[in-house]
Parts: sequence; C-alpha cells; structure tokens
Amino acid sequence: MKKLLLSAVSLLLLISCSNDETNSSTDLATSGAHKHHRGCASHEVHEQQLRENPELAAKMQEIERFTQNAITNGRLVNGKIQIPVVVNVLYRTAAENISLTQIQSQIDVLNKDFNATNSDFNQVPTVFSGVKANVGISFVLDAVYRKSTTKTSWGTRDAMKKSTQGGINPTSPTTKLNLWVCTIGGGILGYAQFPGGSSATDGVVIDSKYLGTTGTATAPFNKGRTATHEVGHWMNLRHIWGDTTCGSDLVSDTPTHNTANYGLPAFPHYSTCTGTPIEMTMNYMDYTDDAGMYMFSNGQKSRMLAIFASGGSRFSFAQP
Repeated sequence: MKKLLLSAVSLLLLISCSNDETNSSTDLATSGAHKHHRGCASHEVHEQQLRENPELAAKMQEIERFTQNAITNGRLVNGKIQIPVVVNVLYRTAAENISLTQIQSQIDVLNKDFNATNSDFNQVPTVFSGVKANVGISFVLDAVYRKSTTKTSWGTRDAMKKSTQGGINPTSPTTKLNLWVCTIGGGILGYAQFPGGSSATDGVVIDSKYLGTTGTATAPFNKGRTATHEVGHWMNLRHIWGDTTCGSDLVSDTPTHNTANYGLPAFPHYSTCTGTPIEMTMNYMDYTDDAGMYMFSNGQKSRMLAIFASGGSRFSFAQP
C-alpha cells in the first residue's frame, strides 16, 4: 500500500508545468484512442490548464495540503451531501439529443455507485473487502438545457462550456455540478475539471454515446461508469496508476499499479511495481470497461469528502 507523501504532489505539478511537449493550441481529442479502450482526458486537460495558468499549480498545492490535513484530522463533512446536477446537451443529430430517460439513468447510476448500492458491489474480491467504500454522496437532476449546433465534435478545449463558442455556459457552478453531453471526438469518452480551476469551466463532459445505461449508450461503456469515473476526478481523485508507471494516486489504501488496465482483466492481476501487489482493477479510477469497475476505496472516500469540508474547495456544495 502506498504512503501518502505531499511532496509527490509538488513533484507531479512540477513535472506537469515543465512538460512543454504539447502545444497549447493542440486539441487533445485529435490524438485519438482505440475505440474499445476507455479514453479520459482529465489529466491531459489539467496539464493544459497548468501550462496556461501559472498560478494554478500553487492553488492545487494548497488544495492538496488542505486535503491531507482534513483527512488526517478527521475534519470531514457531517451528514449527507446531495449535489444538484445541471445537464447541458449539445446536439447536431437526433441521436445526440439524448432523452430525459437516458439522462435520468445516469443520475441513477451515480447514486448507486457513490452509495455502494450498485448490484456488482458484492463482486469486490475478499482481498479488498476491508477497504471498499460507501462514499455517501447523492445526486439529483436539477435541470436539463438543450442547444442545437452544427458542430460534429467539440474536442477537449472547453468550447462546449462557452456560449461565445457555440456551447452552453455553466449554471451556478459553485453550487451545482454542470455536466455537458456532446460528441467529444478523438476516442475521448469524457473529462472533468479538478478542484481549483476556473468556475467558468467547472464540471464534467461526457460523450453522448457513453452516458447512462439506455438510449445511445454504447457497449462496453454502457453502464454509466464514465460519469462515475469523471465525477471522481471532479471530486479530486486521480487515476489509480498516478498517470505514470508505478505512480501514486495520493491515496493510502489503493495498490500501486503499473499503468492503466483495459477491458475486463482476470483476477488476480499482479503489479510488477515494488511489492508486486494485486492491482485494484475494479476501482472506478482505472480504465477498465464499465462492467469491470465497481468500487471506490475508503481512502478515496476520505479524499473526496475532504473537499466538501469547511474551507475545502467545494465547501459551497455542502451547504443546505
């Protein structure tokens, strides 16, 4: 099990800020991905934001210091947090103009996955049964806004979040989770903004083909887990492999992974990192197919709840 080291965050941010190999004008969605592999652009979008905003690195470091302090001292939110969700649908075709039924199916999945009532929660292997978590956060559909567009794809540069670029501006982003549904392109299933970014672009983006469990939801990503994964990022979770070989996700009770896992890995899947631990491939923050992910850990729960604590970066969401 990994030890939490605040210095790891500083190193991660330093690496992110100094890596200039990606041109700032490049649309991340143009890089492409295998159509049967999960493509999440949250880490890449975050690195892009770090390059464009030098002050963001310091802000993220402060959020990390607060997070670790909140976890250590137990200063987490009491009671149940219910997050209103605003869904912004951008469509060119009838298929992209997804139904209210499909949208509600996604809200239902979020409620199950974040409250450990998902039917596959009982599949968590015994070796991880002591750390599997009920996060205890619920979601309610607040509003749905729709807008017709001529765009065939939106990419990952937040155009869908800006009316000046044909998108839809976020609604009350400091108290409501905005979720944009559109065709992203480039094999990207979705991406999220980590805590600390601009409220003008805060929220989650999901491709319409991978939202919910019905309608246009396309296998093997048709169980709503793309949104569960991205909302995890929005709540300050990192990919379980730390976005580098044998990296750290800044959580103490998740095993060190070599890299991302895809498809439906056979259990047990051993890491070749130090200690050769069994990888937690069924964690929502890996890259497996929807049917292969069905748990958060207690460490991830503590990390998520910390941002809703008094003084936390999403404390405004914890208010009545």
